[in-house]
Amino acid sequence: MTKRLSTTLVAALVFCMLPLAALAQSQHWVQVEAHPTLRTAEEWAARYEQQFGNVAGFRVPGGWYALALGPFETEADAGAVRLQLLADRMIPRDAYLTQDSDYGQQFWPAGAQAARSELQALPEPQEEVLTDSDTPAIVAPEPPVVVEEPEETLAQARANEARLTRDDRLAIQTALQYFGHYTLAIDAAFGPGTRRAVGDWQEAEGFEPTGFLTTRQRNQLLQGHAAELARLGLETWRDEEAGVEITLPLGMVAFDRHESPFAHFEEINDSGMRVLLISQEGTQATLFGLYEIMQTLAVIPLEGERARRSNGFLLTGRNANARAHVEAGYQGGQIKGWALLWEPGADDDAERVLPAMRESFRSFGGALPDNLGASASTVARRDLLAGLDVRRPLRSRSGFFVDARGTVATTAEAVEGCGSVTIDTAYRADVTLLDADNGIAILTPAEPLVPLAYAQFAPNGTRLDAEVRVSGFSYADTLTRPILTRGQVADLKGLNDEPMLHRLSIKVQEGDSGGPVFDSSGAVVGMLLPRTEDPDRTLPEEVNFSVSAQAMIDALDRAGRRGALSRENGAMPPETLTRVSADLTVLVSCWE
Repeated sequence: MTKRLSTTLVAALVFCMLPLAALAQSQHWVQVEAHPTLRTAEEWAARYEQQFGNVAGFRVPGGWYALALGPFETEADAGAVRLQLLADRMIPRDAYLTQDSDYGQQFWPAGAQAARSELQALPEPQEEVLTDSDTPAIVAPEPPVVVEEPEETLAQARANEARLTRDDRLAIQTALQYFGHYTLAIDAAFGPGTRRAVGDWQEAEGFEPTGFLTTRQRNQLLQGHAAELARLGLETWRDEEAGVEITLPLGMVAFDRHESPFAHFEEINDSGMRVLLISQEGTQATLFGLYEIMQTLAVIPLEGERARRSNGFLLTGRNANARAHVEAGYQGGQIKGWALLWEPGADDDAERVLPAMRESFRSFGGALPDNLGASASTVARRDLLAGLDVRRPLRSRSGFFVDARGTVATTAEAVEGCGSVTIDTAYRADVTLLDADNGIAILTPAEPLVPLAYAQFAPNGTRLDAEVRVSGFSYADTLTRPILTRGQVADLKGLNDEPMLHRLSIKVQEGDSGGPVFDSSGAVVGMLLPRTEDPDRTLPEEVNFSVSAQAMIDALDRAGRRGALSRENGAMPPETLTRVSADLTVLVSCWE
């Protein structure tokens, strides 16, 4: 490998490296490249020496000549610098850690091998043997004298800046951007934006905000940036099984397991951060299903951006306890993406990690097989999703679209005491009208929806003994599709002669309440109401009530909406009614 290191890393390397004289005690290196000829190796070593210092060259088995950075006092120090250099893409991905024992004769710097041999040949200090009559004198060592290098003047800082290379300037802008002071393009041009950013950084660090960095300040900025990158451990992760390549903060998360459709990375070093890689085969419907189901995960707060496209989606979440950012796309029968999950205390780190993940994400090869865990396309809403807890609503009921803008009608009981309300778990909605007397609630989605179908109300109501069908989520959020339940109209008024109620002879479940009641033509003749609880009187299971179509139309008028009237007269085929009812019936969920 012959990739050349950039001079932008001078400061990052110098502060981690020890003088060459410490070689006898410090034997850890980062080998960056090797050359087949001594002449080529010496040419590159001379360039590195001029730019960095602390570069050494060794003969290695096979007749090659290796160039290494160091030495470092510990393997951890060497590893931290390697991670930082890899994150900045300044060294080849196959650069690795070595020890002094891995190398043969040293050829660079000139004369270093003799000094190295002399250091290694120094005799071990002999332990002094004391007799009873000996009284060793305890002499306190003199404290080291620290000579503080005088700070440069503004004129000197200007002059030194003029000698910076393009790579030096890029490194300074990158570090300023990392610490949140620079928001413009990284272009190595020190204009007004860079000057302001330098001044802001100087002021934050307690320096006079001149807009020009002294040598000491420049080193502090770059070393701080290098230390932060080493702490985050940003490094390319290539998951052959998931078919995903992405830059991850491997100083904050570690791979744990594959469980379709996710590769799980759990928190390490108390980072407050987790990562999911998304990888799954499927169709566009699978993508849409994953979009809805992921919003039920407890780790993704309800408050945040929701954006679904034909070929992908974006989810963000933010509350007092958690943050989330999810991106996924669909192409060629595969769904690939990623999610960063973090605690509020890791907000600053997340701001630096998110751009790296977004810009580096790449899909290749195949996807995770379903047999590695429960597939998102088949998992029931009530279950865990690939080992992640699914958030549970306070209650879930049925509802249905009543116009082309996505307005939904449901029961007042469905939205009572809710902190928030969702339609099909994915779309937040506001309560536009609450008619407690008739048990009707009208919901408006926070973002406009385009339903596949919406209710067509029967203009003349219904008749006694007419056959009806109720469409609803009988088992709340356990199933992802509504169920049709058959029954009859037993009376055109309530038990107490309420004119807006119909008594039905039908056996339904709690989750069915709020669902539309269809006649044989497919027109909506009412909405199923929840069963009332009376400790002194229990109605038979098949006795239930719906509010009439006219009451629904009146409620829509008060909410500023218009209910559509059906023009159908003949019977609708059962298979058509099944499709239409599924298109317009929605799951309404109440959350804390």
